[in-house]
Amino acid sequence: MAVDKEMNVLIVDDYKTMLRIIRNLLKQLGFNNVEEATDGSMALSMMRQQKPDLVISDWNMEPMTGLQLLKEVRTDDTLQDVPFIMVTAESKTENVIAAKQAGVNNYIVKPFNAATLKQKMESVIGAF
Repeated sequence: MAVDKEMNVLIVDDYKTMLRIIRNLLKQLGFNNVEEATDGSMALSMMRQQKPDLVISDWNMEPMTGLQLLKEVRTDDTLQDVPFIMVTAESKTENVIAAKQAGVNNYIVKPFNAATLKQKMESVIGAF
């Protein structure tokens, strides 16, 4: 089954420039239904109002980090199955392990391009 490019994607980053970059990369890939949150708690609130089809979240944010957001999502019965991709400038092994243990579906290290984003998304939601 083909991936629905009208799916609702939530991107979470406290850096407006990064939100714009990810939104533009998603647009290049044909995804236009994109919501933005500037921290984990805002994202969680938005997710509880409208469950997204995919979350792409930065790790380092205040007051709620991407890892804390991921843990909240995975313990929420209505949200636990939402595909979740973590974005970070950190490529430390312990971070990747922590994210995997928390239930992340995939992991992207900054900087990245549309091809990398597409590959990571396809591994999580299927080919498009």
